[in-house]
Amino acid sequence: MRRLFKYYSLVGKLGLIIGLAALGLCGCASYQPVPLAPESLQKRLQAPDMSEVRLQVKELDLPFLADQPFDERDGLSPEEAAMMAVVVNPGLKVARDRKGLAAAQLMQAGILPNPQLSYDLTHPSGGNTKGTVNGFGFGLGWDVSSLLTLSSKLDAARAQSSAIDLEVAWQEWQVATAARLHAYHLIIAEKRLALVQSLEKSQEELWQKLQQGTESGVKTQTDLATATLSLQDSKAQLLENQSLYELERLAFNRALGLPSEVVVPLEENNALPMPQVQLANKLFRNAQSRRLDLQALKLGYKSQEAQVRGAIRAQFPQINLGFSAGKDTDSLRTIGFGISIDLPLFDRNQGEIAAQQASRKQLLDEYVQRLFTTRADIDHLTAAISGTRQQITGLEQSLKQEKALSKTFHTALRIGQVDLFSYYETLNRLNEKRLQILNLKQKMIDLGIALEVASGDYGLLTMENLK
Repeated sequence: MRRLFKYYSLVGKLGLIIGLAALGLCGCASYQPVPLAPESLQKRLQAPDMSEVRLQVKELDLPFLADQPFDERDGLSPEEAAMMAVVVNPGLKVARDRKGLAAAQLMQAGILPNPQLSYDLTHPSGGNTKGTVNGFGFGLGWDVSSLLTLSSKLDAARAQSSAIDLEVAWQEWQVATAARLHAYHLIIAEKRLALVQSLEKSQEELWQKLQQGTESGVKTQTDLATATLSLQDSKAQLLENQSLYELERLAFNRALGLPSEVVVPLEENNALPMPQVQLANKLFRNAQSRRLDLQALKLGYKSQEAQVRGAIRAQFPQINLGFSAGKDTDSLRTIGFGISIDLPLFDRNQGEIAAQQASRKQLLDEYVQRLFTTRADIDHLTAAISGTRQQITGLEQSLKQEKALSKTFHTALRIGQVDLFSYYETLNRLNEKRLQILNLKQKMIDLGIALEVASGDYGLLTMENLK
């Protein structure tokens, strides 16, 4: 009976240890399911409530969109489209989720490993058990070597977290720029469609007048057939531009993060900007401090430096400290201290050190390559902007001459000095010249926004006599 009591006493102590371990789990997180319910997914795919969008835009902390007003009720300007895209675009929501992941990794990097608690019991169960007692052992240990790499892990996690913040900001810049670009594309597509409609209308007028002239015997069937072919070409061009306009509208919605069926009105009389011409060397110097992706690469390199430092520190032997207490079956109580050290005869963490050093070299080479590409892009874009500006200037001078010629032919038509074909040919050349200029203006906007992205300088596009 006495032996049975001792046995249950030991079991009770073991239960106490297990209870203490279970108590430590009380503060642990619990699993909460988040199923992919069709109803919630459909709600996320719907167009957002614009009143909520206006509130979220006011809370934006984006230096490149600072002090920009937002009110979509009178139509969106390209800048307002950029702000709306930063709030609504689902791709940015995915990017921002990385911030939460980086914060969790930073938290994990600062958490030390748990100490290890051990308990064992021995109960004499046979042989000469007279005078023996139940024995037990108690141990507490902790991996001291984790302190060697703690600061390196924290430095790496902090730098990585800051790098991800900059990467997300860079993605916000790109999404805002894409929405702004597609807004300008949609404005130009609308202007181009209006010009093509004017061309089609003039060809329709010419065809009707020639048909009347053919019926009265003034014009020939050959004249009418020529006008019919021209009218068919203009109608085909109109259909093509209507299709292009719809594609631009869909691309604009996608950049904003809106369903394709939503029609987003743009502000009336949106002017077209012209990129400023600046020295390429100055833009490249500014890009190294302004481009968020380059800053993120710098922080990524800093994080990798900490990883290398941590890997080198981790080559030192692993040390475990422990305290123990116990009683053997002869009722002899003991208390002691223990230490264990790995002997680095074979594994000196050389593989991890080599991998981290290779990653550091890769990041360095990637940063240099990104600088080289940036400089080349800026050189190419500034040269292309200068050349396109000259083309626009030449075409605008030619357009003035075409306008004057058109007025002269209109006057000559009324007094019978020129025929219908000559007059409408002049009108067509005038509209075609306008189309060429409009296409070059779109090219200029594309080049200007590309230069903003390459240089990290938001605001290179300015209103400069492009209407």
